[in-house]
Amino acid sequence: MAKQAISLDHITWFGHDCFKIVGGGKVIYIDPFQLNPPQEPADLILITHEHFDHCSPKDFAVVMKPTTMTMAAAVCGPELLTGRLIIVKPGEKHEVNGVTVETVPAYNLNKSFHPPGDSRVGFIVNLEGQRIYHTGDTDFIPEMKGMNNIDIALVPVSGTYVMTAEEAADAVNAFKPKVAVPMHFGSIVGSVEDANRFASLAKVPVKILERHT
Repeated sequence: MAKQAISLDHITWFGHDCFKIVGGGKVIYIDPFQLNPPQEPADLILITHEHFDHCSPKDFAVVMKPTTMTMAAAVCGPELLTGRLIIVKPGEKHEVNGVTVETVPAYNLNKSFHPPGDSRVGFIVNLEGQRIYHTGDTDFIPEMKGMNNIDIALVPVSGTYVMTAEEAADAVNAFKPKVAVPMHFGSIVGSVEDANRFASLAKVPVKILERHT
């Protein structure tokens, strides 16, 4: 079956690394953070790692319903008090609530905030024939060069804790998603200038999303 044309209408950015993805009758949140209630309830919540701006119980509560499943990196702590929880490490594949999710490594190469080997993850969400790659907090790591068939890549561009705009551009130029969306700017660290610089250097189409409030 041919893939649908790439559209970002089903993706909402709430700032930082937080996205909502809607498709196939499912609502998925990745790293919910600074959500203003009310919000559309989640079928699935994905958590890349343990830092407060990614693993935020008060934000989970905004979108949680009794049937919500949570998939979280193994490095996350005991604050994830839910019985509908799947703990993951890089290199896994799960089908959850009808959505296929792959976990991939996410770590720093030249800084100590996200050391390799600590089971932090990025996610590839397979939804309605599209592969959406949320890199998590990471540098341009060697594993990215082996990525393929990525339709939409959500990549950090702020530097400090993650890739700089230049490094993020090198990353997407290597694995060539059909569309790249910058994240990890405009909140804790980074600015729209980082996103614009990334867009100017990337050799793939880039869409800078407006932050949803």
